[in-house]
Amino acid sequence: MAGDMNTQNSIDGLFDDSLKAAQQPAWPDKAALDKAVSELKSLPPLVFAGECDNLKARIAEAADGKAFWLQGGDCAETFAAATADSIRNRIKTILQMAAVLQYGASLPVIKVGRMAGQFAKPRSNDFEKRGDVSLPAYRGDAVNDLEFTESARTPDPARLVRVYNTSSATLNLVRAFTQGGFADLRLVHEWNKGFVKDSKIGTRYEAMANEIGRALDFMRSAGINPEEFKTVDFYSSHEALILEYEKALTRIDSRTGLPYDVSAHFVWIGERTRQIDGAHMDFAKKIKNPIGVKIGPKTTPEDALSLIKELNPENEPGRLTFITRMGAGNIRNILPAIVEAVTKSGSKVLWVCDPMHGNTYEAPSGYKTRKFDDVLEEVKGFFEVHQKLGTHPGGIHIELTGDDVTECVGGGEEISHDDLATRYETACDPRLNHTQSLELAFLVAEMLRDRK
Repeated sequence: MAGDMNTQNSIDGLFDDSLKAAQQPAWPDKAALDKAVSELKSLPPLVFAGECDNLKARIAEAADGKAFWLQGGDCAETFAAATADSIRNRIKTILQMAAVLQYGASLPVIKVGRMAGQFAKPRSNDFEKRGDVSLPAYRGDAVNDLEFTESARTPDPARLVRVYNTSSATLNLVRAFTQGGFADLRLVHEWNKGFVKDSKIGTRYEAMANEIGRALDFMRSAGINPEEFKTVDFYSSHEALILEYEKALTRIDSRTGLPYDVSAHFVWIGERTRQIDGAHMDFAKKIKNPIGVKIGPKTTPEDALSLIKELNPENEPGRLTFITRMGAGNIRNILPAIVEAVTKSGSKVLWVCDPMHGNTYEAPSGYKTRKFDDVLEEVKGFFEVHQKLGTHPGGIHIELTGDDVTECVGGGEEISHDDLATRYETACDPRLNHTQSLELAFLVAEMLRDRK
């Protein structure tokens, strides 16, 4: 993770503050907000501009079909869950998925966590009503608390500073795990320790780990033991939602004199905030990080081309990623025209499938959930569309946890609606558990291997 330190703390006047910003908290105390923003501006960067450029180069490779993007983590991080065990289990799960994909498809895998910054969520309604009581909606730990009381739900800008501090601690642990020997490919067996092994997926993973181990033993016996096996590059990402936080953590890179959002290597703009004339688009087009944009079933080919014109007018390789979230029933009908239009325009984008957000529904018990089969079906549709058009299905974007939660139904463990209450722990949307995540990785690896 090479990079140059940024010397200028913040940038005043770069962004157009007169533009409308969707999905922002109604901060009740401007003086408290100004204080939090001022403190954030004085703090060191969480990532380096050089690391963002490295990721951009990797994304360009994936867009050319020479790598695969794996992005995973919590729907919404919480301060309480930022523990060593929770962070380690998420990293282990992503490393295991990456090993499955890389071994099964013989493609380098770009590992990206939805972590160290994913503390805010857009909401359909500004308020939540329970009985006769109406309170501000929970917008993630960056804004307020999940507890349904007036004090807990009042937006508190001091939480933005806590987001920074928690993200810093998380990144410190991520770097220790990925650079300090934990991620050594020769420890591929060790990553399975602490996880349930009596499942079919666990057995399959162990068999694959044995094959990798034999291959590595053969290479070592031949005198080949490359440094690349000992560490991995692991990048951070989150939705650039709360603009006060993102702007306060924008810095000038001392190497190039250009602005970077140093809150994460990769940030994306959501479906609800990607208005062409909005403040989020103004922010995204002025920073030099690689940028993602979520596009859903209402997206037209013209919309996609407009986004490209705004965010990557010079067609810089690795700059722009389209994260499609169509829903299993829509992707085969809606995505082809968009991909065709973008391809015909000559624009370079990475296509990534988010099979989670378009497949959410409410179970009879009232829990928000997703069917594993729907998640898999959307990924299949994504691959089918790209295969027919001769384009590269460049990656997947998954909400997951390393814990054995019961939030999504189906999969090899056959979690039912009745099982949801057993371990439903998410603060927002349902996540794939460890076993379901691994199962998906094996199925995606087969799709990648079978590409023509």
